Amino acid sequence: MNHELSAMIQNSKHEIISCDRCGDRIECKANSYTKCQCSVVQLSINEVQYISENYDGCMCAKCLLELQAEYREMMGIG
Repeated sequence: MNHELSAMIQNSKHEIISCDRCGDRIECKANSYTKCQCSVVQLSINEVQYISENYDGCMCAKCLLELQAEYREMMGIG
């Protein structure tokens, strides 16, 4: 574990988890959702359903955006 990540974990008030899709370490702020990095991705109910059919855990914003784009491409939404 690198020094920067170790310091982040020690100074964090929130849980450090791995993104369920890419494995990157993210700070989960489920108890403070509006401050969590994933809250910047606005998903429709259909996009949430599409993602939840394939993944169970939390994901980073990058992966959520990629899956949203994948869903929209698949559905011809553009």
